[in-house]
Amino acid sequence: MSRMTVAFPAGILLSSLILSVAVVLGEFQTTFELERAIPPSHQLDLSQLRARDAVRHGRLLQSSAGVVDFMVAGTYDPFLVGLYYTKVQLGSPPQTFYVQIDTGSDVLWVSCSSCNGCPQTSGLQIQLNSFNPASSSTASSVPCSDQRCSSGLQSSDSVCSSQSNQCSYAFQYGDGSGTSGYYVSDLLHLNIILQGSVTTNSTANIVFGCSTKQTGDLMKSDRAVDGIFGFGQQSLSIVSQLASQGVAPKVFSHCLKGDSSGGGILVLGQILEPNIVYTSLVQSQPHYNLNLQSISVNGQQLAIDSSVFATSTNTGTIVDSGTTLAYLAETAYDAFVNAITSSVSQSARSVVSKGTQCYLITSSVTEVFPQVSLNFADGASMILYPQDYLLQQNSIGGAAVWCIGFQKISGQGITILGDLVLKDKIVVYDLANQRLGWVNYDCSQPVNVSTTTSNGKSEYVNAGQLSDSSPQNTPRSSITSFINIFMLLVVLFL
Repeated sequence: MSRMTVAFPAGILLSSLILSVAVVLGEFQTTFELERAIPPSHQLDLSQLRARDAVRHGRLLQSSAGVVDFMVAGTYDPFLVGLYYTKVQLGSPPQTFYVQIDTGSDVLWVSCSSCNGCPQTSGLQIQLNSFNPASSSTASSVPCSDQRCSSGLQSSDSVCSSQSNQCSYAFQYGDGSGTSGYYVSDLLHLNIILQGSVTTNSTANIVFGCSTKQTGDLMKSDRAVDGIFGFGQQSLSIVSQLASQGVAPKVFSHCLKGDSSGGGILVLGQILEPNIVYTSLVQSQPHYNLNLQSISVNGQQLAIDSSVFATSTNTGTIVDSGTTLAYLAETAYDAFVNAITSSVSQSARSVVSKGTQCYLITSSVTEVFPQVSLNFADGASMILYPQDYLLQQNSIGGAAVWCIGFQKISGQGITILGDLVLKDKIVVYDLANQRLGWVNYDCSQPVNVSTTTSNGKSEYVNAGQLSDSSPQNTPRSSITSFINIFMLLVVLFL
């Protein structure tokens, strides 16, 4: 064994999974005949017209269903960006915010204009923004009596103070950073693919967090974004809120590009691909917990007791897009690394740095390293190629240096599948059926998306990203893609 120095960027390895929370504070398509609602001789003032539009928009959202499409930028690579993020527009007039895509938490929150500790600039070359409720004509506070606040209390996503009667929150993330603030009710502007076209002026009323304080790595500007977009399954998640309003199905999917340009696809809907395999979610868990049963390296199952992966308070396997790398239960880690090392002993030079196993190779990484299989309940296996469990560092004397990307947390029995593993795969979070599916996929390609309505109609869309969605002038961290839409409307009888 020789020794070398390998350094991972600090503060992004376990960026968003909430490990503990310290809280202080009908759908159908049809054709209508149009007739004049306001006689030509009559006039309405602007406030009346806005009120009429608000009612009409509410009816539109309740009577139609499409595929809600979000842009994706960023990359898993911790030496470039180390996170994936998207863009949301909130309020009236709409304000733009860039927020990290995080399946390890529930709430969408953005920096508030009164925030203490919020970064003002970003190394991602995106324009940071802060939400000012007073500048939005449709914003309103969320009192403790609001049912949405009450439901958040059950999942520890909200808390109420008898003194202020204001619905508030405080989150502590796995990397030690934190945020606190209060909830606001306002409009979320949506890009919806419906009947073969993109509608950009659809809105839905949601509750989201307005951050008044940030601590830890959230204060740093090198990879700063405006907030975090929680895609969890609790009641205050945007997925749950939109599903309860009939705006979108209770399923979302992503396909995160793993190359240096990054980007990908994120939709509210089910991406369809023939080879997707599904496994059941572990019930009554705050995160997306899966029942991992075994690990195989090069087709050989490792001698790891399956109880190591059992779900309990401090153990289990979690899928979290807010984590950059991946983490393996401590008692399984050595067996995994030893199996990889043994399989490449004849073609790679083994080196260690600060407890991280690395290898020097002169051939292609796919030729040297074995496939790994994570075997889950229901017969679903996740195939990991070398780039899904290794990170390339640099070169020494013409040899490429690759290091194990899986980490371990001392004294912890938790396994976390972060972006290192999730990239280059279609991942479907089917909350309605309490299952999660995946398949390896080239995420630069379009995908077929289905959203099934309550009367049995499904819309199938072949979609990529909106052509003007990605932030401009973001080197090696954003993707400018296209949307090539064709739609086939199929009637399914339930």
